[in-house]
Amino acid sequence: MARPTGRVLTLLELLQSGGTRTVAELSDRLGVEGRTVRRYVEHLTDLGVPVESVRGRYGGYRLAPGYRLPPLMLSDDEALAVLLGLVAGRRAGLTSTEHTANETASAKIRRVLPKHIARRLDTLLEALAFTDEPGEFDTPNTGVLLTFADAVRHRRPVSIRYTDRHGRRTERTLHAYGIVAHSGRWYVTGMDAQTGEDRTFRLDRIADARTLPGTFEAPAGPGPAQRVLSGFAAAEYQHKVTLRIYGTAQQIRAHLPASVAKLEEHEPPSGQDRGAERWLRVELRAERLDWLPPVLAALDRPFVIERPDELRDLIEAFADRLASYARQA
Repeated sequence: MARPTGRVLTLLELLQSGGTRTVAELSDRLGVEGRTVRRYVEHLTDLGVPVESVRGRYGGYRLAPGYRLPPLMLSDDEALAVLLGLVAGRRAGLTSTEHTANETASAKIRRVLPKHIARRLDTLLEALAFTDEPGEFDTPNTGVLLTFADAVRHRRPVSIRYTDRHGRRTERTLHAYGIVAHSGRWYVTGMDAQTGEDRTFRLDRIADARTLPGTFEAPAGPGPAQRVLSGFAAAEYQHKVTLRIYGTAQQIRAHLPASVAKLEEHEPPSGQDRGAERWLRVELRAERLDWLPPVLAALDRPFVIERPDELRDLIEAFADRLASYARQA
């Protein structure tokens, strides 16, 4: 059972979250009776915390407007959650260009942790393993990231200087719909005001972002994340592949996700369940084709290659290799 001092601090945290808290709510959250809640409120008042009593049907307690809150306080579980979030963010590459910010934030929290909590954290980090090795990520500038966040919220156009993967530099105006984190990188998706086309840009390739006057209306339809994935699937690559696969959308998506391929889902014939197996058209673009035969083999569904012919040759060669391995066994 928590000690009274701990409950008083918990009461302060609840009141800090804003609004009026009823005695019944506070009693339930603290696990005490109503008269004990009132005694805890008196303790806070004696400490100089301006707790107001609100009368009426929806009355209770609240902090006085304009009260300057004391320094941030975290419970043991909250401190562990924050530190684990910092570790995961650094591991996934979802940090800003200020690479030291993640480390200094972690260090500041660890310095004020009680020793027994610090030991728990060290034990957890020693036991924690990841299924993939951390890579080198190109992280965005903090100012650029925050500029886009504000522009997305207020629907303001943004002027950017962008360098594409070929090293070409351009200046353009973007109506940003949203910011998306995908595979360890940050992206912004929106409409290029000059061309009127939807575009997706890597934030780490934007050298400068400046909010412009005016506003715009966000379009209806897919959300930012889906737009980014669709943009990846439609990107220009060396090979254009078209397949017809017999199966369900769920079966196909398990091996060819939206970030890789476009799936044309037409209405099924009359009387057929939408989730039933049927022929579905799949389109994708790729720089290389040698990864597709193993994927199609793992899919284990009937398929027809419409293009390119080169993929047919690769699949036949892949099948011959599998057959030779089986004979050797």
